[in-house]
Amino acid sequence: MSQKPDKQKQISHDDTWEDDDTDEYSQMELLEMLESVREDMEELGVTTLQEVIERIEELHRRLDAE
Repeated sequence: MSQKPDKQKQISHDDTWEDDDTDEYSQMELLEMLESVREDMEELGVTTLQEVIERIEELHRRLDAE
């Protein structure tokens, strides 16, 4: 899996897609985070957020059954 940043920054929806040239560092950080998510999804064989949610729910059910 791809490496995760040591500190994960919470990004609000309003902050996420702002087109602000003065905030280029944050946009680069966001780009790295999104690319990491994409790589992780590809490694896991999922293509949608819904698939991720379904797999999480299935794993919770399996763990609860043990």
